[in-house]
Amino acid sequence: MKTSAESQFDQVFSTITGYEKLDERICKTKENKEHLLKVLILPEIPLHNNAAELAARAKVRKRDVSLQTKTDEVTRAKDTFMTIVQTAKKLSVSTYDYIFDRVSNTFEMPSLAKLIREKAH
Repeated sequence: MKTSAESQFDQVFSTITGYEKLDERICKTKENKEHLLKVLILPEIPLHNNAAELAARAKVRKRDVSLQTKTDEVTRAKDTFMTIVQTAKKLSVSTYDYIFDRVSNTFEMPSLAKLIREKAH
């Protein structure tokens, strides 16, 4: 038996307007029904990928401000550092404290990987 949302989706996206372009768009949207309604089955799936886009945008902004790196090694180091900074920020961890903890070999703070796993559960 279809859920109310599925029934409403079918009703809305079976509409024929008489405008060719709009009708094509409605048909294409209806073809994506399974993906569009997936959030009803898996509500933990984000409705957008803004977090990924923002992380990529931060890297691009930094690259534009700093121009380009001179070697592949420096590029990898810079990318790694930016990843640590962005991940720590998303996990509400002080980047300074985290890096200091790792560089000083005290390891009092949990790893970012462990925090990600904990947050996923």
